[in-house]
Amino acid sequence: MNHRLRHYIINALAGLVLLLGALASARAAETSPDLTLHGELSGKDNQTYRSLPFDVPAGVNRITVQFDYSGREEHTTIDLGLLGPDGFRGQDGFRGWSGGSKKLFTIAATDATPSYLPGPIRAGRWQLLLGIPNIRKDSHASYTANIWFGHPGDPAWEPAVLNPPLRREAGWYRGDLHMHTAHSDGSCKSQSGQRVPCPLFFTVQGAAQRGLDFIAITDHNTVSHADAMRELQPYFDRLLLIPGREVTTFSGHANLFGTTAPVDFRVGSKDVPDWNALLHAIAPLHGVISINHAVRPSGEACMGCGWAAQPPADMALVQAIEVVNGSDAGTPFSGVSFWEQQLAKGYHLTGIGGSDNHEAFQNEPRIGSNPTGVPTTVVHAEELSMPAILEGIRAGHVFIDTEGSRDRLLELSAHAGSRRVMMGDALRAGTGETVSFELHAAHVAGSSLVVLLDGQPFSTAIEAHVDSDDVSRHFDWNSDGKAHWLRAEVRDASGKPLLIGNPIYVNPARSPL
Repeated sequence: MNHRLRHYIINALAGLVLLLGALASARAAETSPDLTLHGELSGKDNQTYRSLPFDVPAGVNRITVQFDYSGREEHTTIDLGLLGPDGFRGQDGFRGWSGGSKKLFTIAATDATPSYLPGPIRAGRWQLLLGIPNIRKDSHASYTANIWFGHPGDPAWEPAVLNPPLRREAGWYRGDLHMHTAHSDGSCKSQSGQRVPCPLFFTVQGAAQRGLDFIAITDHNTVSHADAMRELQPYFDRLLLIPGREVTTFSGHANLFGTTAPVDFRVGSKDVPDWNALLHAIAPLHGVISINHAVRPSGEACMGCGWAAQPPADMALVQAIEVVNGSDAGTPFSGVSFWEQQLAKGYHLTGIGGSDNHEAFQNEPRIGSNPTGVPTTVVHAEELSMPAILEGIRAGHVFIDTEGSRDRLLELSAHAGSRRVMMGDALRAGTGETVSFELHAAHVAGSSLVVLLDGQPFSTAIEAHVDSDDVSRHFDWNSDGKAHWLRAEVRDASGKPLLIGNPIYVNPARSPL
């Protein structure tokens, strides 16, 4: 290795180390507490209580506490609780007691860590309540309480200390984005065989048994399930639980993922005159909004299910379309046609799927419900976390596995010169420039590959028949400098889509949001 090259590599590595350090510092700054309380205990504090007062400013809607202490090796034990401004004597007083079972808890109006009570956060003097059931006569201990204050408009995954990734590696993650529980109209049979509201635990357990990586609970116009999800997430440490809701109106339904903020869903009322008013209201909430079962007929069997927004909704405020609902892939009720109409107008809307499950352990479709994980939405994300999954959906790094398999794969990538993209991305290519595509499919032997250019079959692109369990097809396309979108599907012998891919956008007329 010559001296110049060696010097370059050393400088590059040094720069990388500085960059990684800067990123780590930035992440630490993002998660730094708003307030830290320290204190000391000694043997004279044995079997006593101590209050740690702190002031909560106006405008706070969440309190998160991380508590730790020293001396455990000497059997020092500190229990933990929380009092609101009224202490034990008023309505806004006792908010919970976790004893020694938890180092981290949160409370908000919508949800709270088990042991604590959700409810409004009133400005004023709050207290951490310490109980010291044991500290030896000659022992000493120190404690630290880090406190974060949340505010309206904060993403649901903040503070980050509350929501660490379940997996940190990038890859394809499989999930169900449309599920109902007892918090709306999900039902199942009771012990005596009566149909009753179905506990959320069964829905989550059913998804875990299906081998899913994430689910979104989308009960109608409510986020009351967020509290139960807070309880279940530590146990289901391989299944990411994303809070959502199905915004259900008389002129259409749409899932809103990733926020528990209040939303006025009364489209057609004085306060929410139309869908555009609602979309503008939810835009700052950091969530993802997806129009559901857009071509489903509306009527007494499915009230408001079809998309009939008047005036027409501004699709620039929408991020996704549910193109497969339950088992409707390849049927007239599939949302693919509605989706492709929006793509033709230049909107970059991610095609996703959702089971619309209403019964946790259901294995066969029935009227009004579908099995968990059928279809599966498969998202390429940087990690298994709420922000990463939502970002993958926004970016269009998604394909739909219509039968909910555990391993089917569809990947489409493209490059022009040194510029490389995947499904959901945009690529610029000048007139006459060659764009090279690569299509990869796995575990779909006996099926056919279909490439669609602007919604029409691009029949000359590839050999369609899949004759092995893992295939790759390469093809080139000469750009005319105009806007196009190109996507791929895998279909069975009857023509039913098995895998539905999102587009690559070539020379898009609109910039993706």
